Amino acid sequence: MSNNVDIGPILDFLHCPTPGAWVDWALENPDILLVDHANCEKKAASTALNLMYRYVEHHTLLNRLSRLAREELRHFEQVIAIMHRRGVPYPQIAAARYAGELRKPVRTHEPGKLIDTLIVGAIIEARSCERFACIAPALDEELAGFYRSLLKSESRHFADYLKLAREVGSAEEVEQRLPVFLALERQLIESPDLEFRFHSGVPQ
Repeated sequence: MSNNVDIGPILDFLHCPTPGAWVDWALENPDILLVDHANCEKKAASTALNLMYRYVEHHTLLNRLSRLAREELRHFEQVIAIMHRRGVPYPQIAAARYAGELRKPVRTHEPGKLIDTLIVGAIIEARSCERFACIAPALDEELAGFYRSLLKSESRHFADYLKLAREVGSAEEVEQRLPVFLALERQLIESPDLEFRFHSGVPQ
């Protein structure tokens, strides 16, 4: 892929590629693509910070997610700078169903809850990276370059979340839980959605 970042492991990890219909939908909604991308960066930083507040006993988790949160906020700043240059307004829009639905199978007891939450984080980061790579060739030079520049950090965030899940639990437990979330993720990516979002499915 671009920027000398190999996202092959992410393509192997996810159960499906982004459908071409989503790419076409994104190109029809360039402003919403940027607005929802900005929201996704904020939510990613917020998720990392919430985990840091909740699980203060995990030193490695605190360090990795602190860096991740800083990077996500930097990406947010970059997105809103592009929006400002292009005169794209920043309205409040509803979130996609994607993350909320992915979190429904998360267990309610610990450490299962933390392990599952980290798995969901890994999947969201993996899909974000895959989508950046997927749509970049269809975008204008500025946006294509920006999205390609995100591949390295997004792929690292995916790896960090997955590694943390294995450290909190075990590799065996993570392997048992992954199919539950990846099958659901595929369903969300391939099924119809009413509104376009960065993590939406395909148009109805």
